Amino acid sequence: MKVSENILLKINKLSKGYIFTYSDFISEENRTEAVIKALNRLVKSGKIAKLSKGKYYKPENTPFGLLKPNQREVVKDLLEDDGKIIGYITGYSIYSQLGLTTQISNTIQIGRNKVRPSFKREWYKISFIKQNNIITKSNIPLLQILDSIRYIKKIPDSRSDFLCKRFLAILQSLSKEDKSILVKLALKYPPATKALLGAFLDQLEQTEFTEQLYKSLNPVSKYKITGVAKVLPTSVKWHIV
Repeated sequence: MKVSENILLKINKLSKGYIFTYSDFISEENRTEAVIKALNRLVKSGKIAKLSKGKYYKPENTPFGLLKPNQREVVKDLLEDDGKIIGYITGYSIYSQLGLTTQISNTIQIGRNKVRPSFKREWYKISFIKQNNIITKSNIPLLQILDSIRYIKKIPDSRSDFLCKRFLAILQSLSKEDKSILVKLALKYPPATKALLGAFLDQLEQTEFTEQLYKSLNPVSKYKITGVAKVLPTSVKWHIV
C-alpha cells in the first residue's frame, strides 16, 4: 500500500475536527518526507486542512462553510504532556461558559505552572497565565472560577453589579467540600482575589470558609475594584473600594 493510501485510510477513521501531526503517521515504512508530502497533497485536495506548521485536522463541511476545530483540540498539546495534565483553558473561553459575558474571543488563555510567551496558531492568539497551585483534573473548574474572579475587571461587556450577582450564584451552587477546596486554592492567588472571594462568601453567609482568607490579607491594604462596593455590602470588611 502506498504511503498516501495508508495515511488516508487512517485519517478516514479520525473524527471531524480532530487535530493531528505528521509524526502520527511516521513509521519504518513511512518516512518523514514522504508523510509530509502526502499530507500536503491531501490539504490541496481539500480532504484535510492545515491548522499551523505540522498540524492538520479533518474539516467538517456545513451549509455555512467549514467548521473550525474546538478550542481544546487546538491547544491540546499545551494542556497535556504524555498523559499528564500541565494546563487548562481559562480566561475568555470560560467567561462565556460561566455566563459572565456573551462575547466570544479569538484569544485562548491557558493556565499553567510554567508559562511561555504568547503566540498565534492560525486564527487564535494563545496566551498564558501563571497558576501557582498544582493543576489536577478535579480542581480545574475551581481554578477557572478563581481566575474569573481575579480578572473581573477584564471580563468584557458586563457590568459590575451583574458580575457580582453571577459570581454569587456560581459560588452558591458549589458543594461545601468544593467551597473549602476553593478557599485553599485561593490562598495562592493575589490579595485582591482573596478579598473579593471573601466578600462573596460573606454575602452568602458562608463565614466558616473566610477566616483563612481574612488572616492572609494585609489589614491596611485596600483593593480598588470599581462598582463592587455599591452592590456588595460585605466588601467594606474586605477593604474593597
